[in-house]
Amino acid sequence: MTHFSVVNGRLIDPRNGTDRTLDLHVRDGRIAGIGPRPANFAGAQTYDASGCLVIPGLVDVAVRLREPGLEYKATLHSELLAAVAGGVTTVACLPDTDPPLDEPGLVEMLKHRARLLNLAHVFPLGALTAKLGGERLTEMAELSDAGCVGFSHADAPLVDTQVLYRALQYAATFGFKVWLRPQDPFLSRNGVAHDGEVATRLGLPGIPSAAETIALDTILRLVRITGAAVHICRLSTAEAVDMLRAAKRDGLPVTCDVAACHLHLCDADIGYFDPMMHLIPPLRTPADRAALRGGLADGTIDAICSDHRPVDEDAKHLPFGESEPGASGLELLLPLALKWGREERRPLSEVVARITSHAARVLGREQDAGHLSHGAPADLCIVDPEAEYTVTAETLKSQGKNTPFIGVRLAGRVRGTFVSGQQVYSVEGPLNGA
Repeated sequence: MTHFSVVNGRLIDPRNGTDRTLDLHVRDGRIAGIGPRPANFAGAQTYDASGCLVIPGLVDVAVRLREPGLEYKATLHSELLAAVAGGVTTVACLPDTDPPLDEPGLVEMLKHRARLLNLAHVFPLGALTAKLGGERLTEMAELSDAGCVGFSHADAPLVDTQVLYRALQYAATFGFKVWLRPQDPFLSRNGVAHDGEVATRLGLPGIPSAAETIALDTILRLVRITGAAVHICRLSTAEAVDMLRAAKRDGLPVTCDVAACHLHLCDADIGYFDPMMHLIPPLRTPADRAALRGGLADGTIDAICSDHRPVDEDAKHLPFGESEPGASGLELLLPLALKWGREERRPLSEVVARITSHAARVLGREQDAGHLSHGAPADLCIVDPEAEYTVTAETLKSQGKNTPFIGVRLAGRVRGTFVSGQQVYSVEGPLNGA
């Protein structure tokens, strides 16, 4: 299909300040017009989006695709199908595969396979150190040339502060962004839950808030010294939000995100040792959750991510402390973001921004993702914000069925997803060709 129109939808494009009923027109994979139908669009396919939102394709900055090497947990195909089913058209994938993404050939292979699938756009994060071993820096320039948009250590401990210092110096020299999740490996060692009342009552080894804030303090001090651009991944504590707020006020080149689960859950939700609530970082207190919501509302936190971690059933259905941590979240990013917005009474355009334009800016792809500008790639999704459904293992396209929200009723259903002008996902509903 070379050209088509999406009509009668409420078009929300936070980057361009658009929020009203407008038609959108696509030609040859790019947005050809917004509003009146362009000339020579006669005979174009028309999609009726009445009652729906038309928004930029979602940008998810924390996704584990599990390839190469971990296909028993998920495959590139299964997870990119999950992405487009959730309206996600751009994903940043972490480097903790097997082997890790520490060589250009591995990155090129991953990108090539993603292109062949012709689903969501995939932007890899390269490993910061060889094999994620925390000792020898990777060839970041070569990995960047191969397609890496940043460099991460995922959840592997980086104990040697001098290695981190040198990595940030190197990154600052070449203008690379480093993605770090702050967690002191010694304070968090063997921990599986937030170090508080709930963990004590259940007899679970705890991870104190200081594990996050001490590591974050080290990172921020090194940012001050080196000037490196750093993205702080998956904040979970109130004090960390305050630290990021102060760092931004001081003009440090830092951004940060929060996982959607942490906006809605707290350590009390562990209940009777529910392994679906075993997450990294751990679910914290209700006060921490409130601080995360507040930090997102005031702009301290830039983006909401899924922190998508598909886990095989055998590894998840174990006693809490022995289960593999993580939640499948690609398909729930949008409804959980909408849920946060409704509960906090945030404008819909602000909610959409946190999972589109702001996330694209974090990823360094603000020119070609996260907006519906004239001439931009036609990556978009059509959403029925009022359509409710109950999350079940059967409704999830992801190979990982591990989510705390099984059995929960959520609102916000993707009716259709387009990537570069091609419809890659659709469901029966109000989005119909005419």
